[in-house]
Amino acid sequence: MKLQVTQENLNRALGSVARVANTRNTLPILANVLIKTSNNRLSLSATNLDIAITHYIGAKVSDEGSITVPARLMQDFINSLPDGVINLQLDDSKLKIKTDQYQSTVNGIAADDFPVMPAITTGESWTVSASTLKKGLQQVVFAASNDETRPVLTAVLLHTSGGELRMAATDSYRLAEKNIGKNNNDIHLLIPASAMHDLLRILGDGTDDVHITHDDQQVLFQVGDVELVTRLVDGKYPDYQKLIPTSFSTEATLKRADLVNVTKVSSLFARESAGSVTIELSEENQTLSIRSVASQLGENTAEATAKVSGEGSITLNSKYLLDALSVLSSDEVIFSFNGKLEATLLREADNKDYNHIIMPLKG
Repeated sequence: MKLQVTQENLNRALGSVARVANTRNTLPILANVLIKTSNNRLSLSATNLDIAITHYIGAKVSDEGSITVPARLMQDFINSLPDGVINLQLDDSKLKIKTDQYQSTVNGIAADDFPVMPAITTGESWTVSASTLKKGLQQVVFAASNDETRPVLTAVLLHTSGGELRMAATDSYRLAEKNIGKNNNDIHLLIPASAMHDLLRILGDGTDDVHITHDDQQVLFQVGDVELVTRLVDGKYPDYQKLIPTSFSTEATLKRADLVNVTKVSSLFARESAGSVTIELSEENQTLSIRSVASQLGENTAEATAKVSGEGSITLNSKYLLDALSVLSSDEVIFSFNGKLEATLLREADNKDYNHIIMPLKG
């Protein structure tokens, strides 16, 4: 293998794939990145056996070839080099890297031993706008669980319902659902949230369509010159749509910034009680107030003007409320609930495409 590539392109490709390489795995080669020439292009790939990412870049290839080298070392080294042309040459299992000022040799492992995810040969394919998918992921993926004992909840559900493509995630304490557009395919995919975090990084600020192909075991996302393939999570996802209330006895519409501010202030006094704050709506005063108590620090009540119908109070985790508010973009939000033991629904006042449910704490 012998080729020339720009530092900028090689650095960007390593940034895309190197995060997936796993130094803690029992297979040493999984800490490596596969560097391979293909049709006068260079591909860089990494995998942890559940997720694999490949990034293709342009290169001036003199001799074809392939090798795997330590991902972390390669990424840090290439990132440290100045802009310009990098010469890569393979000598047995040693990759020689040369620029005008630097000359290094990295010991590699033969590419034959690198595990390859099986190709999706008979699957469904469809597309979605990159900007739409990115927005949806930002609003949903953080609500997935980290509890590996319940693998289904560590996934993001991508499915069609009534001709609409929806994305949902829950950790059983909160639930986020986003409608990301029309789609008449029959889709029901449980995708690991870790893969969705990687996809978010790949999407960046791109405006291209994302091409998605899936079968019963895997799903492939193609974003420009980058491909991400991941195994699907096996299991039955909860029928979450039954958890979203359709009518409410108590509801407030207020400025998102106001709700963020009063929640932030109250959360400072809620650290002792695991973030617990009590929210009270007053139809008579047309206010939303948040109260938090810390036996060692004191207590706090913060109030915001709102359009309120109904009276009542509910106790929530302030972190969950702030997490939800941080992904909303409208100036006004609607905060709704039916009683202190029932789910709270938070949504944008001018957009019905996103629902965020937070389960109450026992106040």
